[in-house]
Amino acid sequence: MTIAYLGPAGTFTEAALRQVDPDGTDHLPASSVPAALAALRDGRVSSAVVPIENSVEGGVSATLDAVAVGPEVRILAEMLVPIRFNLVATQDKPLSEIKAVSTHSHAWAQVRDWAETHVPQAEYIPASSTAAGALGLLGDETVPYDAAICAPTVCETHPELLVLAENIGDNPEAVTRFVHLGGPESPLPERTGADRTTLVIPLWEDRAGALMEILEQFATRGVNLSRIESRPTGNYLGDYFFSVDIDGHVQDERVAEALVGLRRICPTTRFLGSYARADHKPAVVAGHHTDGAFTQARDWVADLRNPR
Repeated sequence: MTIAYLGPAGTFTEAALRQVDPDGTDHLPASSVPAALAALRDGRVSSAVVPIENSVEGGVSATLDAVAVGPEVRILAEMLVPIRFNLVATQDKPLSEIKAVSTHSHAWAQVRDWAETHVPQAEYIPASSTAAGALGLLGDETVPYDAAICAPTVCETHPELLVLAENIGDNPEAVTRFVHLGGPESPLPERTGADRTTLVIPLWEDRAGALMEILEQFATRGVNLSRIESRPTGNYLGDYFFSVDIDGHVQDERVAEALVGLRRICPTTRFLGSYARADHKPAVVAGHHTDGAFTQARDWVADLRNPR
């Protein structure tokens, strides 16, 4: 049961993977999120772990875009990983002498204030992952940077990397949410009462009120949206889809009713999965939106249509 993940070893994604498979060794590091998804879709691996949302930067666009198109995938679980960053190099030097720093774009966004204060002269060089930037210092003396920002675990496994500064994140409470993805035939995780459902909703028509029609499907059934982001489809300027997280499970009556209404007005809606929340926070549901309320109302209508 091989699991792909955004590599190389030492990334925050690998830390999330260890929550799913703590003792496993059959893991495939991928160079990017699309590469990890491609390995899942073509059958080279049984599942994949990728980042989907950061508490500072919001949704991870590479993941939101990759799961919105192509063969469908299913979210099996989510994991939360606290984010901590170190500045590393292969030579001990004053921060004022650092010329360029490499890391992933999401990591750079989370240390920008620190960098502007402590290494304002340093150029930023994007990397495919935090670990890739750091390991690049070890593999090639010609890389165009002399320092990197990475997770502390990289320093633990590669002691030749010298830590120039520790815990440099602008927000010490930063957390990234990761998802464990399987194929569309994957069994639906059981309802726990503290669940999340993720959807991709294309904006089928660019007109006044189109988004309101989408939101009404959730509001009238008491379904809370915990995240909604618009992303360009790439087809043409102005063509967007919405990536949405809602509180609840498709087995909940209110969620099922909302999905019926949504699919009716937007038949290309994509269901990415219902799964347990990593923070175990239960949904708050009003009495008239409970399963019992929906069942009672449906039975009443059934009696009206077919009197006993």
